[in-house]
Amino acid sequence: RSAVMFRHLESCSHRHARPATEQRTGNMAAMSLASSAHALKLTARPPVAHARSARVVRAASAVKPASSAGVVGLGGGVSLCHQLRPTSGVTMSAGRPAGSPSRASSLRIRAMAEEAANKKNEDEKGAGIKQLLGVRGGSQTDNIWKIRLQLTKPVTWVPLIWGVMCGAAASGHYTWTFDNVGKALLCMVMSGPLLTGYTQTINDWYDREIDAINEPNRPIPSGAISEFDVQVQIYVLLFSGWAAAVTLDTWCEHDFPIVTILVLFGSWISYIYSAPPLKLKQEGWRGNYALGASYIALPWWAGQAVFGELSLDVMVLTVLYSIAGLGIAIVNDFKSIEGDRQCGLMSLPVAFGIEKAKWICVGSIDATQLAVAGYLRLIGEVGYSNMLLALIFPQIFFQFKFFLPDPIKNDVKYQASAQPFLVFGLLTTGLAWGHHINSIGA
Repeated sequence: RSAVMFRHLESCSHRHARPATEQRTGNMAAMSLASSAHALKLTARPPVAHARSARVVRAASAVKPASSAGVVGLGGGVSLCHQLRPTSGVTMSAGRPAGSPSRASSLRIRAMAEEAANKKNEDEKGAGIKQLLGVRGGSQTDNIWKIRLQLTKPVTWVPLIWGVMCGAAASGHYTWTFDNVGKALLCMVMSGPLLTGYTQTINDWYDREIDAINEPNRPIPSGAISEFDVQVQIYVLLFSGWAAAVTLDTWCEHDFPIVTILVLFGSWISYIYSAPPLKLKQEGWRGNYALGASYIALPWWAGQAVFGELSLDVMVLTVLYSIAGLGIAIVNDFKSIEGDRQCGLMSLPVAFGIEKAKWICVGSIDATQLAVAGYLRLIGEVGYSNMLLALIFPQIFFQFKFFLPDPIKNDVKYQASAQPFLVFGLLTTGLAWGHHINSIGA
């Protein structure tokens, strides 16, 4: 059957033979195609994983001119070039679909998109944590309890809670019993969440106009919490702190309510620091020192009064140590320079300028601790003195790394890096004093 069909096609081709000119044109086209295929074969990249394309090139190079003419004639106008054109969009030189990006580029784009999404999630999570801690850069929320917590600035509780521990250590009489642990926890809650929360809330209340300039996203200037709710929070925290102090005096069977007196004095300092007409924070040195003493001396005294007796020498030591608290208070003033200047508040950065104020700040922190280390060495506590020195040097390092180059931008980084060493220095001093008391008693 195939032979019959072949003879029929051959007779048809002889019967409809084209003129010699057209035959010669077909032969020339076929020869040109063969030459092009031969050139492609020579310049092809060996080895190429396109076996089909290579076979097509080799087949084209073997095509004879006469056969090419017959193919052109029988192809119904379809040339051999079209038959040799690669299918499925595959080019013989590139080895991949024309115009499509490489797999590596797609992976890079996908990785960049995933990285951006992860960074956004981390930023949102970090903003939520900052909101709860009450520091700058926190996200906004309509949850009233989160807003109330934000107003108390939990990040500021740590030094006062730590101060209670230092006072307990300085008493020389703290032992790990359930009774003492309960007293310590109540004193920490009183000093931290209750009275520090009261101090921070009342400060935000009287600074609402300044915060509208410096930090308009804060809960009060942004309207996230009503004035009535703020007032309720202030009084609840204040009266709860007073109740805790009375409870501690009763628990410790004090003849004189020393803890209650300390709490009333601290509450009064907190009020006149923020509220007019005195508003100590407008007074530069006096305001910052009052705040520093409240953060260091008062919780120390409370902790020592609960577990021992306050003495004049330790009170003088902690008052001097409060000069370091003055430096910490100055750190917080750099973020509010613009608002303080517009509202007429003479904070140290406004009064002395950024350059002078930052050196006053680090000088008060470092000089105080160095003086305390020298005093500990003088009373014979050489080991504790050396430990305190070892905790001072990292603070100096972070001052030069973060704070001194840019105190406005890096205030949070500096405090997060250096303050742990400062509070451990306070504990070291408390332990040294407790050891000294016990050695004298022995």
